[in-house]
This record gives sequence, C-alpha cells and structure tokens, in this order.
Amino acid sequence: MALNKKSVDDFNAKGRRVLVRCDFNVPLKEGKITDETRIVAALPTINKLIADGGKVILCSHLGKVKNGPNEGESLAAVAERLSEKLGKKVNFVSDYNVTGEAATKAVADMAEGDVVLLQNTRFRGKEETKPEEAGEKFAQELADLCDDYVCDAFGSAHRAHASVSVVTKYVREKGGTCAVGYLMQKEIDFLGNAVENPVRPFVAILGGAKVADKLNVINTLLEKCDTLIIGGGMAYTFLKAKGYEVGKSLLDETKVDYCKEMMEKADKLGKKLLLPVDAVCIDEFPSPIDNPSINTTVVDADKIPADKEGADIGPKTIELYSEAVKTAKTVVWNGPMGVFENPVLATGTKEVAKALSETSATTIIGGGDSAAAVNQLGYADKMSHISTGGGASLEFLEGKKLPGVYAADDRA
Repeated sequence: MALNKKSVDDFNAKGRRVLVRCDFNVPLKEGKITDETRIVAALPTINKLIADGGKVILCSHLGKVKNGPNEGESLAAVAERLSEKLGKKVNFVSDYNVTGEAATKAVADMAEGDVVLLQNTRFRGKEETKPEEAGEKFAQELADLCDDYVCDAFGSAHRAHASVSVVTKYVREKGGTCAVGYLMQKEIDFLGNAVENPVRPFVAILGGAKVADKLNVINTLLEKCDTLIIGGGMAYTFLKAKGYEVGKSLLDETKVDYCKEMMEKADKLGKKLLLPVDAVCIDEFPSPIDNPSINTTVVDADKIPADKEGADIGPKTIELYSEAVKTAKTVVWNGPMGVFENPVLATGTKEVAKALSETSATTIIGGGDSAAAVNQLGYADKMSHISTGGGASLEFLEGKKLPGVYAADDRA
C-alpha cells in the first residue's frame, strides 16, 4: 500500500518552533568530518523551514556512544560545517544533557529563521535508544522544546528511538504537526512506493556476505520482482543448495534448506532466480582486506576446488547479470557482488554498477556498501535514487513498518 505522509510542504512553519531529526552520523577523523554527504542531504529541508520563518531546532545522534558522553562524539564539528553550508550561524548547545536549561534558553531566545543544534541524542543513553525501558522522559523533553516535528533521518527510521518516533506522541498531544522531510519523502517515494508498484520488468539484485541478513528481503522481493539476482558471499549457500561443492567459500549450513525453498518458490511463481555461473576464487582471505597481492583463479560455479574460496563473480556471471539489467524498467540493488574492499575482487561490483549506470531504468541503490560502491565509482549521478540508510532500506524492502516513517501524520 502506498504511503501518503505529511511532508514539510504541507504546513507553514512561520513563527513556529520545529524540531527536525536529522542524520548527522558523519565519519570523523581526529575531530574533522571526512564525508559531509549526510549534512548536505539535510540542507533542503532545513532551508525550506528557514525560508518559512520557522525556528529550526536540529537533533541527531553520532556514533554508538558506548562509554557515555564524550567530546569525540560531540556534534560540535557538525555545527561548524552546517554553519558554513547554510551561510548563517548555527547555535550549538553543547550541554551533554541535550534538553537541559541551556537548550531551553537557546530555543527561547530564537528569532524566526534561526537555527539551533542540540547535542548528540545518544548522550542520553537508554532514554534515547530504549525509551520503552527507560521511560519516555527524554521524548517528552524534546517535545517541550517545539511546536512541530519533522523526521528527515531515514538512516535511523527503523529504530523506535525517543528522537525518531516516540517524540511524535507528545508533539501530537499539543496539537502539533508531525511530518517527514524531503530526504525521507524521497526514500518513501522510491524504496517504498516504487517497490510496491514498480514499472516492469522489475529486477532486484542482492549481494553481501550472509543469507541470514537478507532472509526476509529475499522472500519478499521474490514475490514482487520478475528477476532476482544473487551475488556476494551469500551466493555460495545457494550454490550449495543446488548441489554444488563450494570449497572454502562462505557458507551458512543452517540456511541451505531455506535457499532450496527460495529456488522452489521462484519456480512456482514463474520468477527468474539468477545465481553465479562462474566465480573468482582465491587461496585464502586477504590480510589486510585491501591487500592486492593475491592470486585469483576463475572457475565455473560447479567446479570450485576444495582448497579455494569464491570471492567475486566471474566474467560469465557479469555478462549474465548485466544482460538482465539491460531489459529492466526498475532495478533495486543492495549488497556488493564480491569482496569490494579489495581492488582485485571488486570487478563484479564495479561491472554491475556500470550496467546500472547505462540503463534507462529507474535505479534504486539500497544504501550501505552498494551506495559506497556507486559513489566511489563516480556513478552516483547516473542513479535514480541512492538510499541514505543501509539497515533502514533493507527493512523497508522487506515490507516492515519503519517507526520513523509511520510516526508521521498521514495526509488527509
């Protein structure tokens, strides 16, 4: 069923305090931001609210914060970069309490068009990450700071955290609007609605290491797509289920029967399930992972030697998969085809990305390693949509109800 959520275009923020949950979980090295993609992605929503004359209060998590609040996981560097990007001062509230007196005062002093950034929401520990256990005090405090709430953090939308979904209950109690930002809206349009109602033929490509990580996605996509392509480490469990020997390749013995079931299901539904027909094999896993000094052998998928392991799809498989993509009208891709971190074992992933860049189909990249691959290879501008959330995009593809999405108000 298509989702129809209120967005920032459905209300005017003039004079209103709007709390925006962003995804500023950026990579930091020695206190410096090494990739500002997530900051840039948040700008359209923030700029729209500033233009309305809203009082824009931003919040986000950063890192896992395993050892309590610390300067290494403070959002100070984000505030600085955000100020540069917006061309105006972002007032950063550095208080580790996040919603304490300093935040209350900063918000009270705001004029229309001002921007305040609160400290890392995970500095509140379980109050943020497990509100059902710790009570909903933090969510209430966040709601007390604002009149309306906007979720634009798709990367966290699959988590029922205080700042992601629980806060909406208290904003709504006050008569406020709970909406999604432009970034979230794009994810809903592409990942949610395009997969529910795709232009056909619809081809789904799944890679990555483990079958266990993608059990429900495989099952769900088989019902929705016309062709399902399997690559990456999980392909070897499927090959084993086919009766092939896979040598030292990554294998989940407990999922062999599941893979058999999926192949039978594909037959029953009349869907194509494509598996590797050849593999690039290595003697042992490279150490470090990006060490290019490794010997490779290309063998047919049913002839993997006992002392070798598959680490990438071979040239015949690349051709097979690329041909399948050429005929598609909608393509969803999640997960690399091999050990993408190693330049010698990245060919399969690169060639699939190239095939996607050359098709006229709607191409949706489901976050995580696939997004990193497409960005690194310079194909980002050739894709229809690159998801900003790895785990969230997988759960969305599974058909799960993401708390951060469903917490927003429905359009009337």
